[in-house]
Amino acid sequence: MSSLDHTRVAVVTGGGGGIGRAAAERFLGEGWSVLVGDLNEARGASLLAELDAGDRLAFLPVDVAEETDMEALIELAVNRFGRIDSMCNNAGIGGAFGPITEQTVDAWDATFAVNLRSVFLGTKHAGRAMIAQGEGGTIVNTASVAGLTGGGGPQAYSATKSGVISLTQSTSVELAEYRIRVNAVCPGAIYTELLHRGKPERTDSWRAEIQPWPDRGDATAIADVMYWLSTDESRFVTGQWVVADGGLLAATPRLMAHDLAHMKSMAGIAWGNTGKPAEVRRFVDDAKNV
Repeated sequence: MSSLDHTRVAVVTGGGGGIGRAAAERFLGEGWSVLVGDLNEARGASLLAELDAGDRLAFLPVDVAEETDMEALIELAVNRFGRIDSMCNNAGIGGAFGPITEQTVDAWDATFAVNLRSVFLGTKHAGRAMIAQGEGGTIVNTASVAGLTGGGGPQAYSATKSGVISLTQSTSVELAEYRIRVNAVCPGAIYTELLHRGKPERTDSWRAEIQPWPDRGDATAIADVMYWLSTDESRFVTGQWVVADGGLLAATPRLMAHDLAHMKSMAGIAWGNTGKPAEVRRFVDDAKNV
């Protein structure tokens, strides 16, 4: 019998950086085994090199929008660690941006594939594995405050996060009979590359204006919520979304107001931490140049 047989197991998508990496570190710190799936292989290599977790940590390069990749991720978790107790559908990108009249169908569809289809695929295949185990489990989806209000993010991103919340509710009802709890966490302005896009200083001034809580939101704060939702301490919580935003929604801000000016002059898609470069198309408002 393996020494890992009685260790709880978490699968974290998008675990190569940001909130996902913080979640992986939190689970490892609590003695869990963790399988990270991420498109960015360089980040995966860094994760394995920098975290001294031995056999309790594994990495698989995956495209979370592809069913064969997600199925392989869950199969590896079961084959490597013997089970799966928590599925953290965390991977996401900023996605399509710009005026709605200038966005492309390809950028829109790609955003939905990464941010929403991946949650469906993770829930589908992790749910199958948990049902087969017969011992229940937890599914934690990363949504956003952008899915709860207008102006909280780009249009496609906000729509996908609303979809994550709705999918969380519907699947929690369906999977309850198998003792599988499904919840979501809705981060606010969390200090990761997805937010500051390589320029950490750009977020400080506007964050101070829109967020009542004085401390900067960091990835570990969200990882703590994800871990709590994966433990027995939240055993009667399912079908819920937990907002962790430093009071952003309570203050009812226009979260994207700081970005609206320059976003009116460009459109494209931001690929987050996947390793893919952003695609930006700049244009001129012809009406202003007549």
